[in-house]
Amino acid sequence: MRLAAFIVDGLPAVGLADPSGQTLSALDVSAADAALGVLPLIQALARGKPLPPATGRTHAVADVHLRAPLPRPLRNVWCVGRNYHAHAKELSASVFKGNDANPESWPIVFTKVPECVVGPHDPVQLPAGVSEQIDYEAELAVVIGRGGKNIARADALQHVFGYTIVNDVTARDVQMRHQQWDMGKSFDTFCPMGPWIVTADALDGTRTRVRCRVNGELRQDGPTEQMIFDIPTLIETVSRGITLYPGDVIATGTPAGVGMGLSPPRYLRPGDRVRVEIDGIGFIENAFV
Repeated sequence: MRLAAFIVDGLPAVGLADPSGQTLSALDVSAADAALGVLPLIQALARGKPLPPATGRTHAVADVHLRAPLPRPLRNVWCVGRNYHAHAKELSASVFKGNDANPESWPIVFTKVPECVVGPHDPVQLPAGVSEQIDYEAELAVVIGRGGKNIARADALQHVFGYTIVNDVTARDVQMRHQQWDMGKSFDTFCPMGPWIVTADALDGTRTRVRCRVNGELRQDGPTEQMIFDIPTLIETVSRGITLYPGDVIATGTPAGVGMGLSPPRYLRPGDRVRVEIDGIGFIENAFV
């Protein structure tokens, strides 16, 4: 399944996207639940309830406004830094300079506040006067479907509801200045997400490919098989002593090719467009303004 959240005729709705990604079939949910996107569906399914029936109304994706499938996540988005070897190398003298020199020791985990999430085609606001070093990070995100604590790696994929796309937008100067990443990662609009959640029975997130284009130029291209810490390991790590809940999101890290890693660095400017594509999901594309 591909579960999407959208606005049609000025009202929030949720529905199923067809395999082509061109049509949405609305589901019969209350307005209050629709305002929360796919989250109430994930929570209901975790309780053993069935998916709501279809209303019979269909909409062309081109005729609606796609929202983030989780417009306001349950809590902070879990994020993983330095999770592809080439990316670890390209920022080894800057962002990762103060970290353990061995990228395979432990995952670097930080969070982004839920309020920074925006839709798959919404504009991203550059924080003028606060940062001049805005960067992109294309990432596969895991959505938890069955909660748990101290989840064993061998059982971890049973807890995955599905996958979506995020752009972990980052203010590099703020990230470096504070020596801790949450501030530089959590500006308003700094987490475009979407275009929908593809359920785990329809996509193997351990074997897909992440790409990023800036103004049409391919900057990032990495298979998820090249992750330093695979998805089961990340779930095991984040759940150590911490309960994960249905609807929690874990962004799994970015491949090489970020703006800061180029020589010279190439940061985002007003008018730039960033497109993140993941095989089996689709794409998000956001203008930076």
